[in-house]
Amino acid sequence: MKIVHISDIHLTNPGEEMGGLDPHARFGRALADVLAHHADATRIILTGDLAHWGEKPAYEALRQAIAGFPIPVRLMIGNHDDRANFLSVFPDHPVDSNGFVNHAETVGDTRFLYLDSVGTQTHAGHFCAARRRWLEAELATCQRARIFLHHNPMPVGLPAEDKIALVEPDRTAFFDLIRVHSDKIDYIHFGHVHAPIHGHYAGVQFASVPSTGNQSIPDLAETELLKGAPMDPAYFVLLIQGEDTIIHQIPFAWDGPVLTAGTEWEDWAKPVEAAE
Repeated sequence: MKIVHISDIHLTNPGEEMGGLDPHARFGRALADVLAHHADATRIILTGDLAHWGEKPAYEALRQAIAGFPIPVRLMIGNHDDRANFLSVFPDHPVDSNGFVNHAETVGDTRFLYLDSVGTQTHAGHFCAARRRWLEAELATCQRARIFLHHNPMPVGLPAEDKIALVEPDRTAFFDLIRVHSDKIDYIHFGHVHAPIHGHYAGVQFASVPSTGNQSIPDLAETELLKGAPMDPAYFVLLIQGEDTIIHQIPFAWDGPVLTAGTEWEDWAKPVEAAE
């Protein structure tokens, strides 16, 4: 099974830039690349920060961009999103009994769990007791699961970034819940950090995906300021077979030269200069 993971598209009202970039053009280019090279994907999953300022015209542009797309698209919200505005534009999007944009589906033999980790007027992540009860019920009734959310649920060793990870009280309870069910969770996937970070958490492998916009510059010493730059964007392709996962980072906007070479020993031999 192939899954495309895209995050942090940060759409604006059409015509407005975000960080000196046109986020609509970047996102459109990512979708075109997926269609050209990964049309066999089972899902495209967008893990939040769909709209940079949470405005309705941005969500309307997103709705238009994915309308009729031949690969099913799953949407999640992030800290830049506005839950009410999102649901006003996507009124049929599933929510849980408390109105959070938690939803799930079974893909193959795995329960894909899409979490709402958004708080109110904060960039830090929240996953309160009500949301944990929803997640616990889902995990208790499935044989295998894969979790997608916007926020990193653990510190990632970047002091400034970790200030807007999942908040400490929710982080501890979330960790405990994941630990209890770690034998059935294949992977945790998230965005938010605008960078590829991989590791192991509560007995489960995790990976964060770059943004389609600006990328983070990891600073393991900076405590206050988030650092980023308009470097080349990317998305992930997840190749899933049973409990095994392989992740490829796709630099879809690269415009430079592409070099090719064969795989035989002689193909990498040092060129021999002509004798004088």
